[in-house]
Amino acid sequence: MIVIKGIGWITKTEYGSIIKKLQGNYNDLKSLHSHLQHESVLKYAIKNFGRFDAASKMTCCSIALALNDAGITYSEHMKHDIGILGTNNNGCFESNLAYFKDYVSCGRTIARGNLFIYTLPSTPMAEPAIYFGFQGPLLYIKFQHNQIPSMLHYAGKMILRRETSKMIAVEASEEKSVCFVLGKQDNTSTMKTLSLEDIIDTIKKISDFDEIVIMLQRKGAM
Repeated sequence: MIVIKGIGWITKTEYGSIIKKLQGNYNDLKSLHSHLQHESVLKYAIKNFGRFDAASKMTCCSIALALNDAGITYSEHMKHDIGILGTNNNGCFESNLAYFKDYVSCGRTIARGNLFIYTLPSTPMAEPAIYFGFQGPLLYIKFQHNQIPSMLHYAGKMILRRETSKMIAVEASEEKSVCFVLGKQDNTSTMKTLSLEDIIDTIKKISDFDEIVIMLQRKGAM
C-alpha cells in the first residue's frame, strides 16, 4: 500500500508542513531560504540558490519541507533511492521569457548562460536532486486534467512498478508549491502517514490552491 509520508507547501507569503504542523511567514525567496536554514529544515545552504529561477527555488524549498515532514534526513555525502516527479501549468515558460528578454536587451547576440540552464521544465527537479542526493528517476509531466491528483497517482504507480522506493511529487510555479513524499506503508514505523487514495479523492473536488492547502491541514490534524 502506498501512503503519503510528508507534505510541504508554500504560498506567496507563507510556508508550512502538514504532519508536523510547521508554519511560518516569509518576505521573499531569499528570506524563505534563510528561515528554513534557521529552523533546520534545510541542513545547509543550497549552493547557487541566488542564481536559481523562482520555480527552482520554490521546488527546492517545498521538497525540504516535505522531507522534514516525513522525518527523512539527508547530508552532503548521503544518497537516497528517491525519484522526483514535477508538474505545473506552464512548464518553464517564465524562464524562457526571461532568457529571451535578456537576449534581446543584449542586442540579440548573446545572453547570460546561467539564465539558459533554467529553460528546461525538468531543471527545477534536477537542482534538488543534486542537493538532496536523490538517485531515483526524475521527470516532468504536464497533466491535462486534475493535475495534482494525476501527479500523485502517477508517482504511486512508479513505486508499485519498483522504479524507486520513494517518490517526491511536486507541483511548483513561481508563486506557489506543494510537495508530497510517497512511499510504501511501513507497519513497524511510528511516523504518521496519510492515505494516498483519500488525499487524491479529496483533492479532485478542489481547484483553488489555497483551499487545497487548508484541506491538507485538516487531514493532517485528524
